[in-house]
Amino acid sequence: MASQPTNAGIITDAAGVRHIPESTRADGSTRRAIRIRPGYQPPEDVALYRNRTAENFRNRLKAGVPGAEAAASSSVGTAGTAGPSAKSPSVPGATPVSSTTPADTSATNKNAKRREARKKAATNTDKTDKTDKVEKEVKTESAPLAGAAIAAPAEDPQAEREKKARGLKKKLKQAKELKSKRDDGEALLPEQIAKVIRINELVRELDALGFDTEGEPKTKAGEDKTT
Repeated sequence: MASQPTNAGIITDAAGVRHIPESTRADGSTRRAIRIRPGYQPPEDVALYRNRTAENFRNRLKAGVPGAEAAASSSVGTAGTAGPSAKSPSVPGATPVSSTTPADTSATNKNAKRREARKKAATNTDKTDKTDKVEKEVKTESAPLAGAAIAAPAEDPQAEREKKARGLKKKLKQAKELKSKRDDGEALLPEQIAKVIRINELVRELDALGFDTEGEPKTKAGEDKTT
């Protein structure tokens, strides 16, 4: 009598010969029988080693926590009968909640308000001291400057005009150089084009100051130049 097929489908007949019997494929064709050589064991039939301790540890929570159902049922049963004086069950490792009276709470609030008032007073005092210190430093620094301003003589108007004329002459020279570059076909930047446009304006400003386009003072009308 043939034995039951293994995981790999191997059957051992009455003569002790191991083989995989023929079968029919899904397309209707016949898959021929395969004879297994003696002593060969396919991977599907190799028994795996299992550590029972590890399996029990992995499956420890599948059956539930021991005693959880009894604790739940007892808590449900005592919930309806508990009165105002009933105490909650103590949990191991839990921090006990301290009960405070209204008098203790009010005293704590008063102390907190006093501490805040002291902090505000100290902060205001520091701010006042810092403000006074800054004002003193500003007065000390401004005193020499005020004395220097009083002692400094008034600038000469002619020297001021010559200084302004030198600046206008420099700008006019740069604008003329940019204009010559543009006439030669060189591309200019927008800010350079703006300087070229201001040539006539610079000439008028120099003329108003009494200087020519070279930055030299103009001679008065009717005055002859002698060499």
